[in-house]
Amino acid sequence: MSSPERRRGGSAPTIYDVAKLAGVNPSTVSRALNSPGRINEKTEAKVRAAARDLRYRLNPMARALPTGRTSTLGLILSDITNPMIAGIVRGAQQAASERGYTLLLAESQESGELEATAVDRMISSVDGLVLAASRLDDERIAQAAEDRPMVLINRAVDDVESVIGDVEPGIDEAVAHLHLLGHRRIVYLSGPQTSWMSRHREAVIRAVAARRGVEIEVLGPNRPTLEMGTEALPRIVATGATAVVAYNDVMAIGLLRAAQQQGLDIPSDLSIVGFDDVFGSDFTSPPLTTVRMPLMVLGELAVRRLLDMLQDDTEPERIEPPVSRLVIRGSSGRARS
Repeated sequence: MSSPERRRGGSAPTIYDVAKLAGVNPSTVSRALNSPGRINEKTEAKVRAAARDLRYRLNPMARALPTGRTSTLGLILSDITNPMIAGIVRGAQQAASERGYTLLLAESQESGELEATAVDRMISSVDGLVLAASRLDDERIAQAAEDRPMVLINRAVDDVESVIGDVEPGIDEAVAHLHLLGHRRIVYLSGPQTSWMSRHREAVIRAVAARRGVEIEVLGPNRPTLEMGTEALPRIVATGATAVVAYNDVMAIGLLRAAQQQGLDIPSDLSIVGFDDVFGSDFTSPPLTTVRMPLMVLGELAVRRLLDMLQDDTEPERIEPPVSRLVIRGSSGRARS
């Protein structure tokens, strides 16, 4: 293969340039780059080598003109600074990349208004959307799902596909663990008012506690932040509860730090349990007991389901939800007398 010539004026190489350098038809270049495995392996390798030499890049917008498809997916997140989001993004990215799709990210900063704006801006440019922990109301989500294929993560809306982690096993293990340690009154430090998952976890923990003879007091709604965990300490102490289950690990870590700064011993004076098992939850002193949710699996399954929906002739794969499990560390211990 001859060395590539620089195009006049520095203009970007085209599919015709790749075809000329590889000695094949433009249609062969298209099949080699857009649908790997459809042509002879040796020819495909030659086309890809020519594309690399010319620094040719596929233009998803150009491809969308005749096909209506961009090979891009949108992932809209509630809070990109929350460590749990990293797992979801990684799982989603891996699943999209395996199928030749590009993932575009947007963040709502826990705002339904900003999320609606992100949906409006992104929806015409992608083949489908994944909304992670959406703060939109059901009606707005249903409207967007009529315009583009959509999958929700940790949110349930009628007639919209979703992937929801099974929180009951982990919550049951957490309440049983605390009950065994002598805790009879537990605070659930809830998340945002607009969080479907926070309400869902509250309902599950109330039901589990009732079965096990444990009293639950709910404090909230709360912002799902480190600062909110810190601010919640006086309210928790006032309840007389000996243990807390927080909506997420970030709030639990904020609470743990605040308790220690106020001279409380964790877990002798107060047991603390988080949720999600995010990266860094075992870096605290003592390490945080938490309900682990396979976050990468949530992201991966959501994208896989969305891609199945985009294949019109393919029945969406039946997906078993990821299951939560309790991870016992040093922040939970025997209740004070």
